[in-house]
Order: sequence, then C-alpha cells, then structure tokens
Amino acid sequence: MYNTETALKEAMTSIEGTLGAALVDYNSGMALGTLGGSKDLDLSVAAAGNTDVVRAKTRTMEMLGLKGEIEDILITLNEQYHLIRLLQSRNGNGLFLYLALDKSTANLAMARHQLKRIEGELDV
Repeated sequence: MYNTETALKEAMTSIEGTLGAALVDYNSGMALGTLGGSKDLDLSVAAAGNTDVVRAKTRTMEMLGLKGEIEDILITLNEQYHLIRLLQSRNGNGLFLYLALDKSTANLAMARHQLKRIEGELDV
C-alpha cells in the first residue's frame, strides 16, 4: 500500500511526461501532498482551481440526474494534459489525484492506466 508521498513519487516516476502530481481534498480545496510543479505550475493553485472543476461537474451531474461516479476528468491544453482522477476507494471519499502531463512526451492512455493502478494502491 502507498501513502501519499509514495503514491506521488510513483506517479512522477512511472508516468512518462509527468510535470507535477497532487493529492487533493475537494471538500476544502487543499492539496494534501504535492510533488513536482514549477514556477509556471503552482500545484497549490492548481489544486484549488481543479476543486472548482470537480464541484461544478458533480453539481451538473446532480442537476441532470446522471447516475454513476466520475472516474476522471481530462483537460487538454496546447502543450499539456491535466488529469483529475476521483478516488473511489472507501478511504478516498472527497479526494482526487491530479496530474499535469507534458503533451509531447506523455501517453494519455498509459497515464490513465497507471493512475488507476496507483489509486488502487493508495491508502489514505
């Protein structure tokens, strides 16, 4: 089982093209852990902003009466992918993993697969 630090290290090293990773509590918008990032990619700001994205999508699903759970949300930029994976584990309620990926080097399908694997090992 991975703790937060180990899970983020695993994401940074096993997912090609990862620029930064965070575990975020979307009830508060606070990052519980971050790794990577840069002056142009402040992971604390990204955590708070992506919390708004998750909340908006959750509200929209409720208004539409959609059943089921959000697996992940993908935001595609010119040079990056931003991947938000809501944790489905019994201990992960209200949390999501966030990855920023370099679009030129990342394999999106593999990143999603690896992030799901990491989620399965994460114990929070």
